[in-house]
Amino acid sequence: MKFLREVAWRHAVALAACAFAVFPIMYVVSAALNPLGTLASTELLPTGASLDNFGILFNGQQPFVNWFLNSVVIALLSAFAGLLISVAAAYAFSRMRFRGRRVGLLSILLIQMFPQFLAIVAIFIVFTEVTELYPTFGFNKPWGLLVLYLGGALGVNTYLMKGFLDTVPKEIDESATMDGASHVQTFFRIILPLVGPVLAVTAMLSFIGTINEFLIANVFLRDTEAKTLAVGMYGMLTDKRDSNFGAFAAATLLTAIPTVSLFLWLQKYIVSGLTAGAVKG
Repeated sequence: MKFLREVAWRHAVALAACAFAVFPIMYVVSAALNPLGTLASTELLPTGASLDNFGILFNGQQPFVNWFLNSVVIALLSAFAGLLISVAAAYAFSRMRFRGRRVGLLSILLIQMFPQFLAIVAIFIVFTEVTELYPTFGFNKPWGLLVLYLGGALGVNTYLMKGFLDTVPKEIDESATMDGASHVQTFFRIILPLVGPVLAVTAMLSFIGTINEFLIANVFLRDTEAKTLAVGMYGMLTDKRDSNFGAFAAATLLTAIPTVSLFLWLQKYIVSGLTAGAVKG
């Protein structure tokens, strides 16, 4: 009875949680291996499994490779550039005292309370002019979408890293200054190595948010070759929803590869970054 009361129910809850998390993944895998490729014929355990649905993605009917590369490149560049700009801004807010500092922090926090999509009409008008003057940064171009993503993620990333930088003792900066280091040297050689965990967490969150973003990308990317994975895969289901479900499931599995790979690469930093706030005084 003691085992049932103290241990068994915990194992039951853990198994139920695992089953709840694994079930949709197994269903997607089954749909991707289902040779019929329809939603109605998909079962939890596929019969007559084949890789035909994966072949559909690379047979030239859909520019899946272009979508994949567009998403990965935009997500990586957005995460890297946004991380660099955000950590520089967070360092300034955390270490320096200047007029408008408090107002700036509150403004960043206030702006993040409103979804970026609320400004889509204004952004659309602006990018209409930009497309005419600078086509490289306009519609159907990854660089324009990249600039838009950087503006949306800058505020929340800055606020997140500013809170982490506040936990780093300022005596470290003062010691570096006494040794003759400039702000730039202190920032790149001392501070950045110390805040590696939060950089990894922020980069991971930015990458996931960008590669999964659909609404804004669907507005700004209309050419088939310029679409990202989210927009392109959505188009696979709009016309022939049932017949393309197998290929859609296969594309979903391939889409997870960059995210899982980045997570495994940053795993040790992510764990320490998520727990650092609980152990630092």
